[in-house]
Amino acid sequence: MNDLSPIAPLLTVPASLAGRSAVAQRSEHIAPDCSGLNFFEIDRSFRDLLGLYMEAPLLAHLTGPLTELGELAGGRLNRLADLADKHPPVLHPRDRYGRDEEWIEVHPAYDEIRRIAFERFGMHAMTHRPGVLGWHDRMPIIAKQAFFYLFSQAEFGVLCPVNLTDCTSDLLERYGSEELRARYLDRMLTQDMDRLLFGAQFMTEKIGGSDAGAAELTAVRDGDHWRLYGEKWFCSNADGDVAVLLARPEGARPGSRGLGLFLMPKTLPDGSRNDYRIVRLKDKLGSKSMPSGEIVFNGAVAYLLGDIDRGMKQMLEMVNPSRVSHLTRAAGMMRRCLNESMQVARHRNAFGRRVIDHPLMRRQLVKMMVKTEQALSALMLTTAMMGRIDDPVAAKVVRILTPIGKYRASRDNIAVATAAMEARGGNGYIEDWPNARLVRDAHLGVIWDGTSSVNALDVIQRAVGKERAHVQLGEALGERLADTRGLPGQFRTRIETTLSQAVRFAEEVADTPSKERFSRVAASALYHVTTAVLMAHEGAQLAAAGGDARRMLMARFVLEHRLSDRPKLAADGGDWEEAAISALLEETPVSLDQASSLLTA
Repeated sequence: MNDLSPIAPLLTVPASLAGRSAVAQRSEHIAPDCSGLNFFEIDRSFRDLLGLYMEAPLLAHLTGPLTELGELAGGRLNRLADLADKHPPVLHPRDRYGRDEEWIEVHPAYDEIRRIAFERFGMHAMTHRPGVLGWHDRMPIIAKQAFFYLFSQAEFGVLCPVNLTDCTSDLLERYGSEELRARYLDRMLTQDMDRLLFGAQFMTEKIGGSDAGAAELTAVRDGDHWRLYGEKWFCSNADGDVAVLLARPEGARPGSRGLGLFLMPKTLPDGSRNDYRIVRLKDKLGSKSMPSGEIVFNGAVAYLLGDIDRGMKQMLEMVNPSRVSHLTRAAGMMRRCLNESMQVARHRNAFGRRVIDHPLMRRQLVKMMVKTEQALSALMLTTAMMGRIDDPVAAKVVRILTPIGKYRASRDNIAVATAAMEARGGNGYIEDWPNARLVRDAHLGVIWDGTSSVNALDVIQRAVGKERAHVQLGEALGERLADTRGLPGQFRTRIETTLSQAVRFAEEVADTPSKERFSRVAASALYHVTTAVLMAHEGAQLAAAGGDARRMLMARFVLEHRLSDRPKLAADGGDWEEAAISALLEETPVSLDQASSLLTA
């Protein structure tokens, strides 16, 4: 006879299983995140490549501030970013007297994040004036992007106003009148938060997103300034103090050649509010901390920058550095995602062993690693080349690498962020953990400053088709290959052949209008072969200096996994791949001999 009484089973359950100590003990099975780590100190790849690409005196000077930012990114800045994300800005259309003085209220965490970026590190000003962080001169772009890279691993949204203030001041310095520069420039480059003027960018209109040449915002001359009438649909850093925008002077020709570039202040010289209204803030998927809005212009005062018929070309001088910042942010966010995944894999057990010891997870971790390291190499070369402003070859290389890097790294960021969320499992989908925000923020990169297709078309139709920049890129990469010591001949030949094929394919697509549909394929191939060459070269350089040759192995993974035309159903990774995965997941350096043997296995 069965005992169906509910009392007997209950008596066999120890009460201690539900106590606080038992709950806490079971919580030890939950893998930690990267909170509390120093993001600079744990990033060996970043530190190694800075040693290759940055001048030694500057790197020595910046190691302290970078270490400080690394600690903040894993600590205080990370916590502030979570707060700002959970408490997005609020638009108040009127003040308490009922006046139409709309203002945007931000959370105190957002203000503190801005103080870290603008006041403590001067990230908006370090390439424009000497003295930032105690350096005697203007810093090269690679230095600024190094700080962006670390900052983005904790906080994404504030980097938009940092970049916009940086780029807007650059346009003002280049094209503004002496009077405009005297009025605004010093305050845009100060680190004094009581004087600082934040930059903004108002470009997109309802009639055309990527088609900026269709803009309808109209500028009417009024003495020594202009007045703007119309609206803008996406306005980044909507409460910025000084905005740049494109508008069509009254009576100007249609298309992009009829647009002028204007600077519009929020507050006029007499202290009154300029005549435009922020009518709504965007409820964005990601980058929630930073206010993006919709603006209506009813005669707002603006000032012409540069030539009245070259506005689009001048604005693109701002868009291109912004695209580099997207590459930087993608590289930084992928690094955070990879680090989070490694934390899970090393600190969680499943089916009787650590997650990192499972073959399939090991392969997935390396796939994330390769994408992350590709973006870092692309970032280093692009920013190093941007420092050689007087070199026409470097200018061509930067011209083509900028949209290539922005396009491909932004897309890879989404894949890596999603993989990292999956690596954490159910907790990755919960807002208590960093993965959900990383996934949401990752998608912004494929929208802002040109979608994937817009950037791919810029690469193929313009950089390749019109400017023939692929020639200089191929030659620059060929020189690096020729200078790579210790690279096995068989692998050298393979990568040289792939480089030639990718350059030739890009030219074929550019020169054949019917093949426009392959533009993304061709741009991706250029990115992959560029990063494969760079990683082979970097790994050999580091190994020759007594360091780590692991980047050479990553170069082969790029060829095998991202450029190979082998059928996807072929399970022929071979022994080399398993050994290479083990080498990459170990924290000990890979020797040149070990790397060379695996490149030809």
